Amino acid sequence: MDIMQTAVAGSLESSDIMITVNPATDGITIDLESSVEKQFGRRIRQVIEETLKHLGVNGVLVQAVDKGALDCTIQARTIAAVHRAAGLDQYNWKEIDSWNV
Repeated sequence: MDIMQTAVAGSLESSDIMITVNPATDGITIDLESSVEKQFGRRIRQVIEETLKHLGVNGVLVQAVDKGALDCTIQARTIAAVHRAAGLDQYNWKEIDSWNV
């Protein structure tokens, strides 16, 4: 999936995460800001990166501002931001559901 434009999903409310995706030339770069980064930063990055790989995204800069989001919220916000950035409004729910088996 190609990132065509900058897109945002999520909020800065407690227990949420704001994911901003920007087009980049190559690779996946994740810039994380979180009050719990020392405890959970590695896991937050892992969830974002795995979600991007499942979606077939390469060439993206992700800015994530975490306020204590659970893994499922991080994944959902990443999916939404990527689809918005790619200009897609249809989700393949069967494919997305298969990731969680």
